[in-house]
Amino acid sequence: MVEAAELIDNDFLRQFEIKIDDQLAKVEYSLQERKIFLTKLIIPEGIKDQEFSKEFLVAVFEQIEERNLSVVPTSPEIAKFVRSNRKYKRMLPVGVRI
Repeated sequence: MVEAAELIDNDFLRQFEIKIDDQLAKVEYSLQERKIFLTKLIIPEGIKDQEFSKEFLVAVFEQIEERNLSVVPTSPEIAKFVRSNRKYKRMLPVGVRI
């Protein structure tokens, strides 16, 4: 589902967004130095696919990795995603544990 849609980094609103079936899913963030703080995950109620949020977060993390930024997940849902996907733990800054 996510592969067919385009992930957009809306730096004006400070959020990654993807449009699925005329609905907008987003991850809000705050950028400080070389760290990106992922503050909120918003998935519209109309998206019923259980795998969607995982696929969406994978796309977000891949884009962040391309930009060579460290990730600080402050949202419980995003922290849970990082805990369950060990390969993204290496993107955490030194001293941050989840």
